[in-house]
This record gives sequence, structure tokens and C-alpha cells, in this order.
Amino acid sequence: MSSIAPTQPNPITHRLRVIWYILRTCISERLMYRADFALGTLFRFLPIVTTLFLWGAIFAVGTDHEETDIAGYSYRQMISYYLLAMLARAFSSMPGLASGIARQVRDGSIKKFLTQPIDMLSYLFWHRIAHKVVYYAVAAGPFALVFWLLRNYLPSWPGWTIFGAFLASLIMAFLIGFLIESLLGLISFWFLEVSSLLFIYMMFNYFLSGHMIPLDFLPPEILRVVQFFPFQYLAYVPPAIFLGKYTHPELVQLLLVEFAWIVALFVANRVAFKYGVRRYSAFGG
Repeated sequence: MSSIAPTQPNPITHRLRVIWYILRTCISERLMYRADFALGTLFRFLPIVTTLFLWGAIFAVGTDHEETDIAGYSYRQMISYYLLAMLARAFSSMPGLASGIARQVRDGSIKKFLTQPIDMLSYLFWHRIAHKVVYYAVAAGPFALVFWLLRNYLPSWPGWTIFGAFLASLIMAFLIGFLIESLLGLISFWFLEVSSLLFIYMMFNYFLSGHMIPLDFLPPEILRVVQFFPFQYLAYVPPAIFLGKYTHPELVQLLLVEFAWIVALFVANRVAFKYGVRRYSAFGG
């Protein structure tokens, strides 16, 4: 009597099932304090009012000395830039990711990823996807309201090519933001206390990403240096694409360089994790 060999599980199906469980669990965690999460999300839109008044004063809007152009931006374009940069930051910001990795290394809870068949970086990636899904679901209403109220400041439809490049830049901004933050967190394998490093990174990120001011305001010498770093893709590049700051050949080159940064940062993360685990000593319980 012949025996029937047990069916081997499909590795792709198994991986998809694991991803689904991670997403479902992490979304449930985020929704546990949904009122607090929604209120915090709403308050993040309040600085927009300050931005309107600030740049209105800088451009002297409504006075006899109103500025029509500053560093290639009109007042209308400046407000558009900040609205779109805010949207880009919603994709690229990774609050608590690097510090969370450092904390797990410090207290020893990272051992669960070393003893279970779950890749830590993959888990953190899908955990962050879950966070963004909840964030976008909560923030969709406020975003829509703000963009509708300020619709007169927004540029006209740029065409499907530019819009597609804009969406691609948002997705890649998410990937670059995640990979930079996770790489900073992995440094804790060598230095248990990385809070000072994270503070320095946050300051550089805020300024060099274009979140504080458009990078066009920087002197050409400094701008050429800044363009060698991936920070510009986190906040500046998506709105600059939508506002038509690049020609089509420049746009293709820009997106290819951005993709190259993603590949380089991914490899750096994998190398840092591989060698970090080798020298890791289990701290904590």
C-alpha cells in the first residue's frame, strides 16, 4: 500500500500569510488608542496656519511692497510647496523607528528576532506599513479638508507623467525614510546609546530635506553638496516634481538616482544587521 507524501507548504503562500498576520496585528495595536492617535494627527495640521501667516509676512502680501518672486517661488507656489512637502513628510517620516531598534538592542528584547523564523527588518518594514495605513486612514479627512480650503494655492494639473513621477517619489521617499532610520537604529549594535546621533540626524534631516525651507533657498555651493545626500528625497523632491521644477530628462535621472539610493541603503541595512548580530551580546531579560 503506497503512502501519500505530505504536501509541502508553498513558500510564497506561507510568506504572504506571515505578512498578513503582521499587518493585522500591528493595525490592531494602532487602533487600540485610536482617539489619541486621531487627535495627535489632527494637531499636526495646525502649523499650516502659522506657515500661511509667516510666508504672507515674508512676501508682504496685501501691502504696497508685495514680493512677486523669492528664489523662484511666488507666494502661491510657496504655499503649494509646503502643502506638498507636508504630504511627502507623511510618507517619509518614521517616528520612533531608530530609537525603537536601539531600545530593543539595549534591553535584550531583540533576541526574539534571533530565535524565531521572522526576519527583523522585514517585520519592522511591515509594522511601519501598518502604521502608515492607519495614519492615512485617519489623516485622509484632514488632508482633504486642508487641500480643499487652500485649493486656490495649488498648482494646476501637471499631467499624468508628472503625477506618476510624483507618486513614485512619494513611495520611494517612504522607502528611503525607513532605510535611513533602520540603519541608524542598527548602529546600536556597536553603540548602545544612539540618542545623540538621532538628535543630530533629526536636525540635519529637518534642514537638508527641504522640510524647513525649499532647498532652492540655499547658496549654490551648499546646494551642490546637499544633492550628494539622500535627504532631499524625503521632503523636497516630491513637491518640486509636482511644481515642475525639473525637465523630463532631469526627472528620469532624479528618479534613477533615488532608486539607486534605495538599493544602497538596503544593502547597508543587511550588512549592518549581519555583522551586528555577530557581535551582539544579549542584554536584559
